[in-house]
Amino acid sequence: MTSARTPSRSRGATRDKLFQAAVTLIAEQGFSSTTVEEIAERAGVAKGTVYYNFTSKTELFEELLRHGVELLTADLRDAAGQVAGGGGTRVDALDAMIRAGLRFIDHYPAFTQLYVAELWRTNRAWNDTLMVVRKQAVAVVEDVLRAGVAEGELSEDIDIQLTAAALVGMVLVAALDWKAFQPERSLEDVHGALSLLLQGRVGGRGRSR
Repeated sequence: MTSARTPSRSRGATRDKLFQAAVTLIAEQGFSSTTVEEIAERAGVAKGTVYYNFTSKTELFEELLRHGVELLTADLRDAAGQVAGGGGTRVDALDAMIRAGLRFIDHYPAFTQLYVAELWRTNRAWNDTLMVVRKQAVAVVEDVLRAGVAEGELSEDIDIQLTAAALVGMVLVAALDWKAFQPERSLEDVHGALSLLLQGRVGGRGRSR
């Protein structure tokens, strides 16, 4: 049983190396300027290994976007689940998701930079995939907002779709600004500032008392 799983683990490790090499190179010099040869060299594998795992550079990048956003989505879901399991409020869950998002971006700044840049492009082969995975991430936040409204903790006037997208966008943009222009600030400091925004604009606005 152990030997049967080994090839799968090995291939997963190779794909992770290729993802890391691709995201770093593309962040440095752009998608068009990055070659398969460079990705293979940065990952420390043969060029044929790239094509064994992905049919093209485009497919590699598409899967990179999918993989990264799925990791972010899992982190957001786990953060909300831990708060719910501990008896916290829905606003507490949103706050924990903000921190989880910042922590993810702190770990993967190059991926986040690419992801945000690609959201603004409309002529890429992977646009459909990008929209699907974006919806998955935003949907996790929507679920918490929807539950908060249903339970009376949050106002019924909240536009759930737009608010969820705004919260995700707030974390992405604030974190990129943090990394680019205020790197001396700690994650806790940035989280504290965004937490105040959340508490003031979303929290504490349930049904009339």
